[in-house]
Amino acid sequence: MNVLIYDTLPSEATEIRRAVFLEEQGFQDEFDEIDQRARHIVLYDNNIAAATCRFFEDKTAGNYIIGRIAVMRQYRGKNLGSFILKCAETEIEKSGGKCILLHAQAGAVKFYEKNGYKQCSEMDFEQSCPHFWMHKILRDCQ
Repeated sequence: MNVLIYDTLPSEATEIRRAVFLEEQGFQDEFDEIDQRARHIVLYDNNIAAATCRFFEDKTAGNYIIGRIAVMRQYRGKNLGSFILKCAETEIEKSGGKCILLHAQAGAVKFYEKNGYKQCSEMDFEQSCPHFWMHKILRDCQ
């Protein structure tokens, strides 16, 4: 596996997110202005893009948001989601991040809990899909 980090949205991340969020899950508003300021991680298996996520600093200094974690169907069940999540956490720590937030689909809450995240909100909806805000403290955060 090879991991690359981009300062702009690469075509490989676009393709993965289109396949997972638009085609499989039926979301419509997948791409937004955050993509222009976020850093993007792509995990490759023999030069094939297998997983992606993005992360960016929130309005509060030291707080970062991870989002758009997606693994191509043929690579699921191989812990790539946890691996790419850990890659993002490592990059956030290198950037001085103190706390990570993410907006988890209700069906993914257990996955994030296994990776050290705690639910910190009531359920809300994003494009009619139930979500929860979750967080992980890296060091003292606000």
